Amino acid sequence: MTHETSASSSPQVSCAEALVRLLRDRYAVDTVFGIPGVHTVPLYRGLETGGLRHVTPRHEQGAGFMADGYARASGKPGVCFIITGPGMTNIATAMGQALADSVPMLVISSVNRRDTLGRGQGRLHELPSQQNVLAGVSRFSHTLLDPSALPEVLARAFAVFQSARPGPVHIEIPIDLFETPIDLPDTASPTRLYRAGAHPEGIALAAEWLRQAQAPLVLLGGGCAEASKAARTLVEHLDAPTVTTINAKGVLGRGHPLDLGANATWPEVRALARDADVILAVGTELGETDYDVVFDDGFTLTGRVIRIDLEAEQLVRNQATALGLVSDAQAALEALAAHFPAPLARQGAARVRAVHEALALPQRPDMAPFVPLYTALDKALPEAILVGDSTAPVYAGNHLVERAAPRRYFNASTGYGTLGYGLPAALGAQLAAPGTPVVALVGDGGAMFTLSELATAVDEGLPVVVVLWNNSGYEEIRCYMDAHGVARVGVDPTPPDFQCLADGFGLASHRVESPIALDLALSKVSRTSPTLIEIDAERWQAALD
Repeated sequence: MTHETSASSSPQVSCAEALVRLLRDRYAVDTVFGIPGVHTVPLYRGLETGGLRHVTPRHEQGAGFMADGYARASGKPGVCFIITGPGMTNIATAMGQALADSVPMLVISSVNRRDTLGRGQGRLHELPSQQNVLAGVSRFSHTLLDPSALPEVLARAFAVFQSARPGPVHIEIPIDLFETPIDLPDTASPTRLYRAGAHPEGIALAAEWLRQAQAPLVLLGGGCAEASKAARTLVEHLDAPTVTTINAKGVLGRGHPLDLGANATWPEVRALARDADVILAVGTELGETDYDVVFDDGFTLTGRVIRIDLEAEQLVRNQATALGLVSDAQAALEALAAHFPAPLARQGAARVRAVHEALALPQRPDMAPFVPLYTALDKALPEAILVGDSTAPVYAGNHLVERAAPRRYFNASTGYGTLGYGLPAALGAQLAAPGTPVVALVGDGGAMFTLSELATAVDEGLPVVVVLWNNSGYEEIRCYMDAHGVARVGVDPTPPDFQCLADGFGLASHRVESPIALDLALSKVSRTSPTLIEIDAERWQAALD
């Protein structure tokens, strides 16, 4: 909607149209996830000619998970347009997951008219304070009361994404402001923003400690996803054993001789960590879902800990810190590497090899059933992005899977730990990387949280391969109840006929009971439409015995 103005003034557009133009032209947004509602219709007037792809999930939680997967696969913020009230409470879970894993997500929502806010009048979709509800799952939540401030508020959001610790940002716009005319905003390139670089004195001290160390250890987290080359150079020059967390898989590449993987929960790695005299932790919060998945607080660091993180407060959480540097991971890693022009010789690769031999993960009873699953996926789709839910194959994959590059393995078992994440997040990843195979790893229990998003996959023609591990219920919780002497209650929901449902959604499907059958099913997957491959967990195990 363009408004006539005098010759001396700037042309005006509606607030909604200005939003779309800014997202597209200033911030290079190309995809928006959302479900239209009566409170967001004006946004869709802007979308009609805005040149943005709109993806319609079947639930706002699905929109948030899709935006999350899009962001993790691309490194760019996922953007959502969400309705007031129930739309926002629906997406809050997805925002919580993104907040826990520092995933950039922009959630634009409507909110009731300014003159009704906080008055409890029983208006449609009314919450006492929508902003307060969402503030706890976002880096910040802002209510736009002056439409002319829209460019500034968007700039704040993208400043967080580009130069601070990322996460969800929520901007709500009262419905009486969507059609308000404002001056056409400048959609030229935004201000260039750079993340903080580590202090030279701190870098020099860190380098001195690392050079003098007898048994150094490096911990790389998801914050290193954009610093793969620098991380690899430094690790190799330090010749130091390195733990790469779940969100850092692929940072060192596949099969790197210094990579211990995301295995800090095992006694063999914990012993190495306790014996380390200097520990360099980069882009990691040192949280339990990366280092202590048995939840016994058994991962301890007794040496001097050097921490590098974008967020100052993170430098002193979870483990005692001897030296903390607020910095972008790549800048700090490059600065540190400059202090080590030649590789040191510390037998790091031999130490890592000994740990892997002691772990013997593929032979462990809880890992062995999933080795042929990942072998088949690597053979059929070696470059695939693997996106997981909270399910047994993913828990095993966190230890077994290797990737050639970062951003090719992520799941909801870290941080917030949501169920239903895998399928919609895989759709978002496929939209972000249309030429790359994407596999969703889900269980029958978690799949039911967001199974409706199969319809979105079909609508959008997204060739995601959905591998569904069917063990007839919540097996992980069944085992937990058994271990704690609690009777099994509420953990045996009857799964539906997934093959029948796949047919109803209009996608190809296969039910397999053995690794040989899985190989055959994977050979038939389409590169133009989604495929569901259901694995009968009980018969799969029998085929391996």
